[in-house]
This record gives sequence, structure tokens and C-alpha cells, in this order.
Amino acid sequence: MKVTIYHNPRCGKSRETLALLREQGIEPVIVDYLNVPPDAAALKKLLAALQLKPRQLLRTKEKIYKSLGLDNPTLSDAGLIKAMVEHPLLIERPIVVAGGKAVLGRPPENVLDII
Repeated sequence: MKVTIYHNPRCGKSRETLALLREQGIEPVIVDYLNVPPDAAALKKLLAALQLKPRQLLRTKEKIYKSLGLDNPTLSDAGLIKAMVEHPLLIERPIVVAGGKAVLGRPPENVLDII
């Protein structure tokens, strides 16, 4: 089974999740999403696999979240997705995809549910 992790090497949870996958004998495809951000279509596909709304995937404590006014509850899903595509730092991490399912590695043990 192919496993993909949307990874930020500077993030502790992301590193822990990657280590957990490797402990399970899985060498995932690593997507450094800050350098290679998903486009809107890919992000919509990830959201569907995660069964999350765009707002639920936003990192609300990032400075850019407030500066872009993303806390405005009237913003559309399309607007939130556009912001995440343009500023991938806003995307919660890590995201692990396996077998058509996806989970957030927060906590890292969440990935055990899909591998």
C-alpha cells in the first residue's frame, strides 16, 4: 500500500509521525508541502479524504491567519482553500494518506488507523 505524508521537517509532530510510520516498516512518499504546495484540486481531495471542512484544516495560531482575516466566519470554503494554496503554512500538518483514506497526525498515533 502506498502511503504519503504531507510533511514539514521543522514540525515536531510531523517528524514524530514520520518516525512512527518508519517504525511500522513503512517508507512513505514524503511531500514537503511548504515547498511543493497542493493546488486547489489536490487540497479539495485531501479535505474529502480527511472528512474535514477547509476551516478545520487551518492553523489558526499562525500570524498570517489573523493578518489575512481568515477568522472571518463569512469567508467561503473556496476562499479558505485559496488562502491555503497561496500560504501553505496555514495547512495543518502532518497529513497522512493511505488506501484512499487520510488522517492528521495529531497525535501521531492517528495514522495507525489507516495503515
